Amino acid sequence: MQNIKIKNKNGDCVNIDLRYPADSKSKNPLLVFCHGFKGFKDWGGFPYMMERFAENGFFTVSFNFSHNGTDNEKDNPVDFERLDLFAKNTFSKELDDLACVLDFLEASQEKYNYDFGGLTLAGHSRGGGIAVLKAAEDSRIKKLVTLASVAEFGRYGEETKRMWKEKGFIEVLNTRTKQKMRMNVSLLEDIENNSDRLNIIKAVSKLNIPLLIIHGTEDLAVDMSEAETLYTNCPSTDKKLIILDRAGHTFSAVHPFAGTTPHLETVIEQIISFTKK
Repeated sequence: MQNIKIKNKNGDCVNIDLRYPADSKSKNPLLVFCHGFKGFKDWGGFPYMMERFAENGFFTVSFNFSHNGTDNEKDNPVDFERLDLFAKNTFSKELDDLACVLDFLEASQEKYNYDFGGLTLAGHSRGGGIAVLKAAEDSRIKKLVTLASVAEFGRYGEETKRMWKEKGFIEVLNTRTKQKMRMNVSLLEDIENNSDRLNIIKAVSKLNIPLLIIHGTEDLAVDMSEAETLYTNCPSTDKKLIILDRAGHTFSAVHPFAGTTPHLETVIEQIISFTKK
C-alpha cells in the first residue's frame, strides 16, 4: 500500500491510499472508492475491502475528502482532529476533491499500471451520492457502484433549516467519538444554490453506464427505498439492484475493524464480479 497526498484546486490536502498487485504484467482494472458522511478511508472494513480488491487484481484508490474532519497532512488519520474543516465542508467541495483525484490518476497513467479507460467509481452512503453525481458529469467513469447510498442530499426539515440559517450552523453528534461536529450554513446554501448539480435523482436518470446498487434491509441510516429510487430512475440497460437481507448501513462491519462479516464478503464478491464482467 502506498500513501500519497495531493492538493486540490484550492490548495487543500487530499489524502490517498493506493493498493495494487505487486507483480501484474497487464494493466489492472481501476477502482476508486468514496467514503461517506463522518467517514474516512480507513474506517472499519474499508481498508480490508480495498486489500481484497487488490488481491483480486485491482488497482484500488481510496481517499479522504479534504474537509472530512481528519488531519489529512498525516499518513493515515483516523481521528477527527480538524473539525474546523468539517464545519466548512460542502457537497460541491467533495465533487471538486473527486475531480482532483481523477485528474491525478489520468495524469499518472505512465507511472502506475492501471487501465484508466476502464475506471470504476464506487461510493458508500453520502459518498454514493457524490459518485452518482460525478458519474453523470464525467465521461471518464465507465462503471458505477453504490453501497447504502443516499438518493438525495436535501434531507433537512424546514424547522432545521430555519434554525441553521438563524444560528449560522448546526451540530451533529458523532456517536462513536462523542464529538459534536459543527456544519456551517454554507452546506445548506450549497444545496440551495446548486440544486441542479446536486440533484442525485436527475443525475442517475442520465446514466447509461453499468450500475451496481447494494443496500441492506436493516439500514437505519439510509432506507433501502433510496436504493430502489436510484435503480428505478436509471435508464441503463446494464443495472443491478442487490438488497441484502438483515444487512445494516455498514454491512455489519464496525470501527475499529473487528473482522469481516458475511454481508461484507457478499459486497466484495459482488463488486469483483460486476467490475470484471
